Amino acid sequence: MNLILMGLPGAGKGTQAETIVEQYHVVHISTGDMFREAMAQQTEIGIKVKSIMDQGNLVSDDVTSALVKERLAKEDVQKSGYMLDGFPRTIAQAEALDEIASELNEPISGVLYIDVPVEKLVERLSGRFICKNCGATYHKVFHLPKVEGTCDVCGAHEFYQRDDDKPEAVKNRLDVNIKMNTPLIDFYENKGLLHKINGDQDIEDVYKDVQSVIKDF
Repeated sequence: MNLILMGLPGAGKGTQAETIVEQYHVVHISTGDMFREAMAQQTEIGIKVKSIMDQGNLVSDDVTSALVKERLAKEDVQKSGYMLDGFPRTIAQAEALDEIASELNEPISGVLYIDVPVEKLVERLSGRFICKNCGATYHKVFHLPKVEGTCDVCGAHEFYQRDDDKPEAVKNRLDVNIKMNTPLIDFYENKGLLHKINGDQDIEDVYKDVQSVIKDF
C-alpha cells in the first residue's frame, strides 16, 4: 500500500500518520526527514541538498524529486510500502512522482486528504498560549490550565501568545497553504485517487473514516 497524506496545518495529519504507521506498518516518509537522512548519510543528493540549504536557498523540485526516488527505491519501502507526507507540494513534483512510482513499480494506492473547515483550523492554531516564565504551552479550547490564570507547571500567572499564533498570522499561513494545495487536490481528484476525510470530528472517528478508505485499496 502506497499513500500520500495531505491536509492543511492543524488538520491533525500528524496524529493520523502515527496511527496509520502503527497499524499498517507502511514507511512514513516526510520531506524534512528525507533531507536530514540524505545529508547524514552524505549521499550524492544529500551533499547537494546540504550545499543548497547552507546557502539559505530552497531545494528545487528536481532535487527534491531525485531525493524521493532515492528513498522510495530502498528495501524497507519496497517491502512495506510508503506514506508520503509533505510531498508532493507542486504539480511538477506530482508529475515527477508519477514517473518515479511507475519506474519503481510502486504505484500510488490513494491520496488521503484530511479536510477541516478553515475557521476551525484558525480556532485550533490560534488558541495556543504560553507561560511567560517556564514556556509551558496551553490552548484556549483543548488544554486550559487546571486553575484559571495559573501555570500548571510553575505556578506563574503571566502568559503570552506568539505572533505567528495570532489569528491574522494563522489565516495568512492557511491562505498560502490553500493556494498550494488546491491544484494538487484537483490533480489527484481527476486521477480518481483523492479521498477526502472529514477531519472536523473526534480523532477516533477520523481514523475510522481513514480505515474505511484504506480497506478499499
